[in-house]
Amino acid sequence: MSNAWNQTRQIKILAMGPSMTPEYSQWRDQRVNDNIPVLNPETTRSLEEHLQVMPFEMEIIKKDFEKWSLELGRKIEQLEEEKMLLGLDVDVQKLEADKLRKGKNKVE
Repeated sequence: MSNAWNQTRQIKILAMGPSMTPEYSQWRDQRVNDNIPVLNPETTRSLEEHLQVMPFEMEIIKKDFEKWSLELGRKIEQLEEEKMLLGLDVDVQKLEADKLRKGKNKVE
């Protein structure tokens, strides 16, 4: 089997020989097992680096959204509190206005 493969490869090289460009020749020389490029030890990462957990973009977006949502929840609570206090102020002013009206009615 290996002899048949080598013969086929040698025929392919002979057939392509005169028409090969220098770039193709360099690329073909760098190949291993006819399809797998040679690994450069300087650029490869260690096993520990490969196994590091990297956060997905969606996880980062989710955390940002949760933080933003929490801030908005706090602002909503503040606004509801202010609304309640303003409502109380309005009620007090209505009562005072009613007292003044009643007072004017008695005077007339």
